[in-house]
Amino acid sequence: MSVQQNASTTVAASGARAGSVVQSAMAVCLGLFVVGFVGFSHVEIVHNAAHDTRHANAFPCH
Repeated sequence: MSVQQNASTTVAASGARAGSVVQSAMAVCLGLFVVGFVGFSHVEIVHNAAHDTRHANAFPCH
């Protein structure tokens, strides 16, 4: 019975690891999209919203 428990635990652990890798990759993609879109946006409202948020969080941006 312990063999089955260890095998299912290994499968669960590898599934959890794969899930965290996918979540990390999606977070990186979302971050790059947001930085790329907002940083190079010609829409003034989008740029100003990001600019004000950076100042509100005491993050230097210029």
